[in-house]
Amino acid sequence: MSDEARSAELRALQAALAAEHAAVYGYGVVGGKISAARRSEARAAYDAHRARRDALTREVRDLGGQPVAANAAYALPFPVGDSAAAVRLAARLEERVAGVYADLVRAATGARRGSAAAALREAAVRAVRWSGESVAFPGLAERSFGEGTGAAGTTPSASASVSP
Repeated sequence: MSDEARSAELRALQAALAAEHAAVYGYGVVGGKISAARRSEARAAYDAHRARRDALTREVRDLGGQPVAANAAYALPFPVGDSAAAVRLAARLEERVAGVYADLVRAATGARRGSAAAALREAAVRAVRWSGESVAFPGLAERSFGEGTGAAGTTPSASASVSP
């Protein structure tokens, strides 16, 4: 692999790791507001994102990089005051994570590309479950949301409190 390709792959891995950090934070918020009927679904997604985050941390190190750290807190894209807003946030988190994994699929090769494609598929399926809607090319529609938000639909914020 050329140095340029390796560098692009490492950047895409770091972006995916940053998105997973934001998703883990976001699901902490979701878990606090989601209805009891969907709590196990939120917990499963939270656990999946934690596992992906941990795997990406190892992959970044394997490529010789220093894994990007999670922010202390993130500003949410909208207020999450009830279960309906928590469901919308969960869908947004998954849509944004899918976008980052689409970038990783483009940058990666071999087994890492397959793993990224699986993560993209899982995020797209969770997004459909949360929103009830699907898109033709998961991970690509998110590009229309603009540049101001983080990979998982959140922005770093020193004023928000940290959720477990």
